[in-house]
Amino acid sequence: MNLNNLKPAEGSTKTRKRVGRGQGSGRGGTSTRGHKGAKSRSGYSQKFGFEGGQMPLQRRVPKYGFKNINRIEYHGINLDMIQKLVDTKNITDITPEILTQYGLASKNDLVKILGRGELKSKVNIKAHAFSAKAQSLIEAAGGKAEKI
Repeated sequence: MNLNNLKPAEGSTKTRKRVGRGQGSGRGGTSTRGHKGAKSRSGYSQKFGFEGGQMPLQRRVPKYGFKNINRIEYHGINLDMIQKLVDTKNITDITPEILTQYGLASKNDLVKILGRGELKSKVNIKAHAFSAKAQSLIEAAGGKAEKI
């Protein structure tokens, strides 16, 4: 061991700047914050979307259209997905809880059965809504479509 290859012990030194410790430290005075302005002050936090006083993008862009606050949002599941579930898991009664269990819907989703694909098996399905095509295909296959 020589003086030219001495190193401090592992974890004994900090990489963080110590600011505001006097002029001799090289980081005294303004403590690396510069002069004046919001960023030099204590308690400063930049608001999300702040553009330095310029009108933010979300306020510059024109708004259009209509959002219906009474809209009911359904999670759509097609008949081909139900047929695949019946083929792999051999289930005859399908409810939103079973769809949640197998990852086709989330716990709080309102489920609507849609008519894409074909249904070969006789399946009893309980859901919050059905499309007209889906309901006719379920009944044509000998199953039951029951609204919750």
